[in-house]
Amino acid sequence: MNLLVVGGGGREHAMIKKLRENPEVETIYALPGNGGIAADAVCVPEIGAKDIGAIVDFAVSHGVDFAVVAPDDPLALGCVDRLHEAGIPCFGPDAKAARIEASKVFSKNLMKQYGIPTADYRVFDDPAKALAYLRGADFPIVIKADGLALGKGVLIPQNLSEAEDAVKSIMEDKVFGASGNEIVVEEFLTGPEVSVLAFTDGTAIVPMVSSMDHKRAGEGDTGLNTGGMGTIAPNPCYTPETAKICMETIFLPTLAAMRAEGCPFKGCLYFGLMLTPKGPKVIEYNCRFGDPETQVVLPLLKTDLLTVMRAVESETLGQLTVEWRSGAAACVILASGGYPGHYEKGKAITLPDTLPENVTVYHAGDALTAEGALVTSGGRVLGVTATADTLEEALRDAYAAAGTIDFEGKYLRRDIGRRALSLQS
Repeated sequence: MNLLVVGGGGREHAMIKKLRENPEVETIYALPGNGGIAADAVCVPEIGAKDIGAIVDFAVSHGVDFAVVAPDDPLALGCVDRLHEAGIPCFGPDAKAARIEASKVFSKNLMKQYGIPTADYRVFDDPAKALAYLRGADFPIVIKADGLALGKGVLIPQNLSEAEDAVKSIMEDKVFGASGNEIVVEEFLTGPEVSVLAFTDGTAIVPMVSSMDHKRAGEGDTGLNTGGMGTIAPNPCYTPETAKICMETIFLPTLAAMRAEGCPFKGCLYFGLMLTPKGPKVIEYNCRFGDPETQVVLPLLKTDLLTVMRAVESETLGQLTVEWRSGAAACVILASGGYPGHYEKGKAITLPDTLPENVTVYHAGDALTAEGALVTSGGRVLGVTATADTLEEALRDAYAAAGTIDFEGKYLRRDIGRRALSLQS
């Protein structure tokens, strides 16, 4: 089989490595891919993830048997719809279903209408009305741009002054473009956060191993929000009892709601959860695999990934038994100095000749020079993942491997998984 994976980050590299385990797979094309992915797939850097027409033309002309659309933008733009129209089976939701992430207003209204637990909220398309509401609000409070904003469209003002600045930047200055035409203002929830990714064919749902992300740039969860500085799985806060509650009150009701709205969801549905004193609530939905959650969840998947994805596409997931490995996984992100602010590119990357069998390096933000040398090209450069019998061992091995990798300005958090370890003790 010839496969095509749309995207070019650490998440896509993790998918490609897992898909390569299937003996039926002959060639994997990555559009656009990146420097490190080129060792595992045929990269097509001239075709971007949002160039839907070129993606479809490439898939048809290269005899692609199955496609995986990984990032949010091409999903929201209807890449799956177009591939299906061209007769190519693929994994991922269509544009109507991708609205569950592409529009915060849609997802919040869906939860309200169908009784899915989430934070109380209000929607505004007029900055003056939003500011009038905020003057009587409790702080901290959460303000979200309605549309996609590269994971940066969520602000948490601590007071009215910060809230006024947030409304101005999103709705008037348009720092997120048209994504800020509407905003969602919602109550600030407290409790442990949990990420749960789930395979679903629209009716059947198979939750993956839970994970814990570390979003802040600085240790101790300080500093600016990032795309994620590291992850661990499973999340010790997510007990079997909590999983049962989430299945009954959140997961299955969400699928039923999407079917009722005429946009059944097929693909990977990401549930960002807060375990509040009043029970689990949805913080956000994503219409795809999370990054870097994928880098700790897929290494624990025992069942063949392509088999699962094809079952989702054919709507036969309920007939498949999906198995997971015991133990734990940890991913430490190596970032460019200055990220998520300004950072320099083109720094030479030094990798060890060999790595322990339980360690994998996922390439996220790097490129190959004309001479074939690997250099930095993004904020999050590499993800170093280790699997082991225990979380403590996985973290030890991930950090040890991270220490053997170097590039100028390399930055990493040294406390990934520390909170999870304290919860286990």
